[in-house]
Amino acid sequence: MSFKLAFKSLALLGALAVPMFAQADPQPIPSDKRAYIGDWKGKDMELNIAASGKLHYKRNQPGKNLDLSVDMLGFNGDNFDVGVGIIRSTFVVSKPPHQDDRKMKMTVDGVELTKAE
Repeated sequence: MSFKLAFKSLALLGALAVPMFAQADPQPIPSDKRAYIGDWKGKDMELNIAASGKLHYKRNQPGKNLDLSVDMLGFNGDNFDVGVGIIRSTFVVSKPPHQDDRKMKMTVDGVELTKAE
């Protein structure tokens, strides 16, 4: 392979890699998803969802404790995507925010959460 061809290949690879590492801006919570905003607590899990699209997540499981602040990237139905740089994850919402005995609840990743008042 010639130096010129190798340089072009390397430049193309670099140009493709730059968008992968670009920081995505948090997406403000859409008006139809405003019920998600707030402090949510459940067994070994806490979520704080800000109107600006910032999410703070804490989860304590045996051998795995997480404490993350990430950007919300959008909703896919009731589920929401979060990420930082190229790292992305989906929170699966099996029960979206709803009123249950005068308290707001939702179930995320299998954990029932109650909204703090």
